[in-house]
Amino acid sequence: MSQPTYPFSPSQRTPGSADLRREADAAVQARRELGPDYDDAVAAGLADKVEQLVAYRTAELRAQSDRQLAESGDERLRRNQRFALGIVSLGAGVPITAIAALNVDPGALGVLIGWAGIVGVNVAAAWNGRRRPT
Repeated sequence: MSQPTYPFSPSQRTPGSADLRREADAAVQARRELGPDYDDAVAAGLADKVEQLVAYRTAELRAQSDRQLAESGDERLRRNQRFALGIVSLGAGVPITAIAALNVDPGALGVLIGWAGIVGVNVAAAWNGRRRPT
């Protein structure tokens, strides 16, 4: 008989799963001792325990899914912000280059300083984005 596959490892099982196994073993023993007259009561008690475990597991998986969805939304927002900053930097770079080339002697020094500032802003924004807790 093959082993069942779970979306989690056996070491991550819910604290109630060991209790459920004990409950199932106890239910089997009770059924043997009490006989078929109490089958419905034993099955109902075991079904309640299974339903509780399923509800707990469903809540765990839903919370995990919500966290992953929020994290992917945050990453998409950061990516869009970086893209917008890159576009604005390029758009601002053209007039900064022209002004720096015309108003600083020698012009290449002004262009170099202007673009160093633009690069510095982009590097600082990228560095800040990586340091945020996820």
